[in-house]
Amino acid sequence: MSFKEDDLIFFDKGKIENPKFWFRLEGEPSFEGKNVLDVGCGFGSLCIDMASKKAKKVVGLDIHEYPLKFAHENLEKNFPQLTKNLEFQLGEVFNLPRNEFDIIVSKDTFEHILDLENVLHEMIKLLKPDGKIYIGCSQLYNSHFGDHGCLIKSFIPWAHLILPESFLLKRLNKRNNTKISSVKELGLNQMSLAEIRTLLFNCGMKVSLFKINASKNLVMKLFSLLRRIPFLEEFFSYNLYCIIEKDSK
Repeated sequence: MSFKEDDLIFFDKGKIENPKFWFRLEGEPSFEGKNVLDVGCGFGSLCIDMASKKAKKVVGLDIHEYPLKFAHENLEKNFPQLTKNLEFQLGEVFNLPRNEFDIIVSKDTFEHILDLENVLHEMIKLLKPDGKIYIGCSQLYNSHFGDHGCLIKSFIPWAHLILPESFLLKRLNKRNNTKISSVKELGLNQMSLAEIRTLLFNCGMKVSLFKINASKNLVMKLFSLLRRIPFLEEFFSYNLYCIIEKDSK
């Protein structure tokens, strides 16, 4: 597999995006001597970063074959010193050993996981006692561009909520010559902020951090004011960052 320029650009974005991720979670944890799982690792940028910080073991997990091929080849070619403590796996959390990880990370993945409730409960089972899960959702579905550009390739905010889904899917199929019958087939679970929040606060774990619109962006500061109006909360809540902790029992 030869690297595509777009893939390299996407991987290199991690140099900017990874620090932002940890900043929004109020600081990067220590990875030294820890077993770490990255759920939805994509091209592996965050995994490379964590493995380079003396983690005992880092597992990058994804259900998509293409980015994992890039991640594996990039690891072998450009980061051979990390091959002993970093591996990439194709699959789901249901196939991993329980009580294995000190830290689990999910960056920009929760909004895509279709069976999120069961996946979250399985992630909890994979944690060691006192383990933590660090979660970041960058585009909640009911926010202004919550369709991730999959449905409406335009700059019209909330168009994916305003226009009928049937119309959008018909338009999408005509444009791409596909037969998509559901937004979920595009890899979006369409979960609202309220649904994800309820899931997190009722998962049986301690929620030690929960932040909405975690960003220095001036637009996000405006959104944070507007979301205080109850009926606007869903539409002006763009991102979600959360830490949940397992007790020592």
